[in-house]
Amino acid sequence: LMLIGQAPGPVTDRKGYHFAGPAGNFLEKWLTQAGFPDNYFREHVYLSSLTRCFPGKSPSGNGDRAPSRAEMALCRRFLDRELELLQPPLVLLVGKLAIDAFLPKAPLTATVGQVFERDGRLLLPLPHASGVSRWLNDTENRALLDHALAELSRLRRELQL
Repeated sequence: LMLIGQAPGPVTDRKGYHFAGPAGNFLEKWLTQAGFPDNYFREHVYLSSLTRCFPGKSPSGNGDRAPSRAEMALCRRFLDRELELLQPPLVLLVGKLAIDAFLPKAPLTATVGQVFERDGRLLLPLPHASGVSRWLNDTENRALLDHALAELSRLRRELQL
C-alpha cells in the first residue's frame, strides 16, 4: 500500500518523516476505520508526496503554500521511480493536488469514494487529511469519505493487505 500526498509540511520537515503532523493522525484513524490494525499506517504504508521538500508557508499566512507546477515537475521523476520500484497494487491519493497528478481534473465530489485503475494499479482518492480542510464539514462530503474508507476496507480484504 502506497500513499501519496501533496508535499511535506513543516512538522514533517522538522521531524524528518512523512505525515508527522495532524494529517498523520487523521490518516491513522482513517486506516483504522477501514479495518487496518493499529500502527499499520506507520509500519506498513509506504508514504510519499508530489514534492520532496516543504514548500513554505502560504504568502497569506494561512497554512502551507501549495507546491508549484514547476516544483512538482522537478520531483515527479522521484515519485515515478518509487512507483516503478514498489509496484504497489493500491495507491491512496490524498488531497486535490495528488489526485489531479494522477487522474483527470474533477471536483473532489466526483473522485473521493471512487476506485480508479491506471497502469495496472488501483488508485483511491481521499480528501486532504490536514484537519483544516473545510471540505469534510459538509455531511455529504463526509459520506463520500466514509464510502472511500469502505472501499479501502473492501480492497484491504481483496488484495490481502
